[in-house]
Amino acid sequence: MADSLRARVARVIAGSAHALIDKIEDAAPIAMLEQSVREVDQIIDEVRAELGLIAANRHLAQQQHLSLNREHEQLSISLATALAESRDDLAKAAISRQLDIEAQLPILETSLAEQGGREKEMSGFVDALLGKKREMETAIGEFEASRQAAETNAAMTASGTNAIGAKLSAAQSSFDRTYRRQSGLSPTASGTTMEQAARLKELSDLARDNKIAERLAALKSGK
Repeated sequence: MADSLRARVARVIAGSAHALIDKIEDAAPIAMLEQSVREVDQIIDEVRAELGLIAANRHLAQQQHLSLNREHEQLSISLATALAESRDDLAKAAISRQLDIEAQLPILETSLAEQGGREKEMSGFVDALLGKKREMETAIGEFEASRQAAETNAAMTASGTNAIGAKLSAAQSSFDRTYRRQSGLSPTASGTTMEQAARLKELSDLARDNKIAERLAALKSGK
């Protein structure tokens, strides 16, 4: 895999989806986050393409390794026949080919080991990138949920404020009707409001409490 692709994978894995959300100041953060997920998908496709190439090369190397081993074994049989027939010329040709094969086999084995390591690395990158994608999608879901919750709370707060206002208005109207029925006066004309009525009631209660305290004190003193 090219170093640039490896570096891109490492950068994606090292990044934090939540940190990305914290930095977003765009008017359409969800669109930006979804674009980031698509970029991860693109890298996953590139890694899978590299993985496919590595797997194909490893398969070819395996086939070549098996073919050379079979040929080496067949040459050993031919060499034994040539020696039995005292055909040194044929024996030399067989030995020459065996030497060529023996020189190639270690290279192929090294290549197979490298291809196997790279294939394992690529598979790990795919798994890691898929995990990162799931992490980003979860972060997007949490972000959307938090925004919806904030909007819902704002709506509920506004609704609650309106409901309280409506209740106060209804209570004021009820007070006005009762005041008008009992006194024959207009609450507006008298300047009496619900707040004033509450204060007057508090004052009346305070005066009553004082009278109770005075009578109790008089009883205790025997008056």
